[in-house]
Amino acid sequence: MSEQIFELKGNLFTLSVLHLFSADTALLSKQLDEKIAQAPKFFAGAPIVINLSDVQDEALDFSFLKSMLSGLSLNPVGVCNGSQEQNESAKAAGLSVLNYSQDVKGATAKQQTNTSIVEKTVHLPAQVIHGTVRSGQQVYAKDRDLIVIGAVSHGAEVISDGNVHIYGTLRGRAIAGAKGYNEANIFCQKLEAELVSINGSYWISDSLQGEHWGSAVQIQQKNDSLEISALVKG
Repeated sequence: MSEQIFELKGNLFTLSVLHLFSADTALLSKQLDEKIAQAPKFFAGAPIVINLSDVQDEALDFSFLKSMLSGLSLNPVGVCNGSQEQNESAKAAGLSVLNYSQDVKGATAKQQTNTSIVEKTVHLPAQVIHGTVRSGQQVYAKDRDLIVIGAVSHGAEVISDGNVHIYGTLRGRAIAGAKGYNEANIFCQKLEAELVSINGSYWISDSLQGEHWGSAVQIQQKNDSLEISALVKG
């Protein structure tokens, strides 16, 4: 008997969900292109699931849709919440049909799974960077927090499976909870970011330029979105 050289088991991966509100693929292509242009490195190669719940009565050319998304450097892997006819057409185009819902039970299960990840990682020592993370650089703290004692420049990217602490100005991109830790936080002394993301939820610069722009902040995920608050609450 030969030695088994693989293991096949279930696991949890973070997938981005493209929720369609219209079957107008030409308009979709235009709007997606504009969105991706705001943070191209963040979206490059991102695995995408297409949520069809609001277009179940519409006819879609899934071969064209798949080709269009691939042309935008996305990675379409499947569809969810479609009609039986849509599911068959999607499978014929080489897309998987996935089960996806946002019910409380599913959210609880996800939270429990994420918690198990945290229990593995929170005891690891943080990765500490002394000095500025410069444009074009990427720092990834695997299974631990990341601390930057300095700034993160425009065009730089810091990624952590845990929390991100920046004791300086955040001008580039900061991604926390990269493996699905929904209780991760981003802390920075001055917010001027191109993009911030926690557990797949993200905001780009235009969305960040509110009352906390230029201030010391804490960023966390709440109800599948992001919440920004003052780092020091008086």
